[in-house]
Order: sequence, then structure tokens, then C-alpha cells
Amino acid sequence: MKLSQVSVLLAGLFSSVVLAQVEQVIQVGHLLDVRTGNYQKNKAILVEEGRISAIVDAKDAPKNVQIIDLSTHYVVPGLIDMHVHLTSDPQKHGYRGLVETPTREAIFGVSAAKATLKAGFTTVRNLGASGYADVSLRDAIEEGEIQGPRMRVAANTICITGGHCDNNLLPHIYNARSAGVANGPDEVRAKVRENIKYGADVIKFAATGGVLSKNTDVNASQYNLEEMKALIDEAHDRGRIVAAHAHGLQGIKRAIEAGVDSIEHGSFIDDEAIKLAKKHGTYLVMDVYVSDFILSEGEKAGILPESLAKEKKVGLLQRQNFQKAVKAGVKMAYGTDAGVYTHGLNGRQFAYMVQWGMTPLQAIQAATVNAGTLLNWKNEQGQQNVGVLEVGAFADLVALSADPLQQIKTLEQPVKVVKSGQQVL
Repeated sequence: MKLSQVSVLLAGLFSSVVLAQVEQVIQVGHLLDVRTGNYQKNKAILVEEGRISAIVDAKDAPKNVQIIDLSTHYVVPGLIDMHVHLTSDPQKHGYRGLVETPTREAIFGVSAAKATLKAGFTTVRNLGASGYADVSLRDAIEEGEIQGPRMRVAANTICITGGHCDNNLLPHIYNARSAGVANGPDEVRAKVRENIKYGADVIKFAATGGVLSKNTDVNASQYNLEEMKALIDEAHDRGRIVAAHAHGLQGIKRAIEAGVDSIEHGSFIDDEAIKLAKKHGTYLVMDVYVSDFILSEGEKAGILPESLAKEKKVGLLQRQNFQKAVKAGVKMAYGTDAGVYTHGLNGRQFAYMVQWGMTPLQAIQAATVNAGTLLNWKNEQGQQNVGVLEVGAFADLVALSADPLQQIKTLEQPVKVVKSGQQVL
């Protein structure tokens, strides 16, 4: 046999082996490249072990494997919500939450996780849960026991005594204290280590007061610079990214200077702090939809009167400052604070982000490639796991009935959702 014939034979055998490893083929009519905003037409995504092994022209795809036909749809990567609370029931705010146990919250999280996944959000960053309920929920999803998005979890939010995320609802005779309370550099380092010991993938701390906490000033700073640096350095040393709950201006600036990876909410951010965030490469995760729920449904859901009063001051200002940050070109990632409002409605925020200054592509990038970059979740080859439809990434995607670059609200109602190459909606 001639050498050329041997080469052809070997090439054919190699091709057969490669195709034999393909488990699913996803036929796509319009595939959005979220890095460029361009569509690729009539493509096929080849899936092996839940990951994308190749993207080829539809006509070149193997025919003898499971096929998911999205040839008439617009397809984007699986969406990412970088600020959720899947174990939080949005109908049990304020004093209603005192009857909840971490076990009960984890059970509630089963339905919340399923609703979130079916809304097209195949990855979430869960920023705070009691009793490591989010760790248990994440593990149950990973082991295939229940349906839900991929989760990166923060477990206990780290906070000062009496600050946002401490238990401030009961009088002193009960000596109530949230598990995340830590004061001083040594204590915050220890709390970071404790969270990681019991399963936290990311770290969250409260840099300012909050809207939904009793007896906290939403604009007041919590933790000094030394404490923040100790907390963030410890987390970074352990390979964890850090999110700072921060409405107030001083707390925002301190957290950025201390090296935090993302500012959550960012309501009182000003031009100087926007420049500081841009200089440091800090992401802003601003939940510009949730105010509508708080002000329209919050009282029925048990939100305290003082919290409703705070939201009336914060909501519009946050949206105006979001607009400033977009114009300034600060890095932005998509986060909604789902759990404050009904799970599964995560997609509603897209239209608000566009209304307040983003292009549709920028809003989609915030929930895909930007969020994936911030999450810093990579495979063994150093490739981005989530937020992109590229070789090596998880085969997570959302199929839509219309072009989201023209009709942003189409993201609120996915036609089909695929996670790890398997259709879940």
C-alpha cells in the first residue's frame, strides 16, 4: 500500500474516532458571537461530555447522533446571573424570615433553582445563604439529583456586628447573631477560611448598610480599609473572587481600593468612584430591576416600612448612576438580586439595562462573556467555562424566537434551554 493511501486511511479512521466521541449535535440557525456581536448562520455545535468540542457548518455535522434542532432560532450562550439568593423566598422578607431554617431554605431552593434554569440562566453566583444551604443546593445540582444552574456560592455573608446581613430583628435578650459576623482583620480572615472550609467558591462581604436590613444606614460604610484588605487578601490567596455589597459611596471607594473584584448594587457611586473602578478594573453589578418589585410588592412580602422608605431614595439614584457608569465604560456584569423578587424572572432586567443606557449587545455581554470573565471559572486548558459558545466551554445555550439585538425582551421568554448539551426546557 502506498504512503498516500495509508495517510488517507489513517485520516479516515481518526475522523471516525472523533465523530464517535460526539454525543450531541446542536443545529443552530443564528449563533451570536457575544465577543463581536456578529451572527454565524447555519452552524452545528458538537458536544462531547457536556462541552463544546467543535463548531462546524451545519452541512458538515455528523448525522448518526442525538440532534437538537435550533435551526430556526437565535442562540446565545447560557445566561449568567452574578447576584442571586436561590435559597431565599421572596415572600418571606423581614420578620417572616425568622421562622425559616437553613434546611427549609435549601428545600425551597430546589424549586427556585429549576425556575432559574428554565429562565435561561445556566450559571449563577449565589451571594449569601444561611447554614451553608447554598452549598448543599449546589452539590445536589452537580450530582444530578435536581435540576438547576451551575452555582458558585458564597455561603455566609461576612459583616460587622449590627451591620447589613447581621440578625438585627430581635432584641438583645436573644443575643441573635448571624454566622457571618466578624470584626477586625484577624476575625475576617478567620471567617473567610471558615467559609472556604465548608464549601464557599466565592466570598461576599457587606461594605455598607443595606436597604433590606433593620437599623442600618444604606449610605454608611462598614469595615475600615485595613479590615477589607485583610479579607480580600485572604480570599485571593485562596483563589476566591470577592464581591462587596456596597450601596454607600465611602464603602464603594474603600472596597475598590482594597482590591475587591465586584461592587454589588453601587447605588451612591459618583464620578470619582466610577473613575476609580475603571482604573482598578473593578466590575459593577447593579441590580436595576429589583426596585420595581420592592416598591410594588414589597409590603405584601413583609419588607419593613423603613426598608421601603430607603428604597424610595435609592432606586432611581442607582439607575441614574448606572447610566453614568455605562457611559464611562466601566466593566459591568449582570446581577439581579433574585430572591428579593420572584425566581425565574431574572431576564426582566435586560430591558431595564437597555432603557438606562446599554445597547442590547452590552446587556447580553454583561450576562455572558463579562460575567464569565469575572467569575474566572476556567477549564484545565485555561479556557472560559461559561458565558461563551467556544470550543472547551460547557455546552450551555439559550434559544430565542427573535433577534435579541433587535428585541431585547425576547430574553425574558426562552424557547429552549440547553445545559451540558442536554435540553432542559
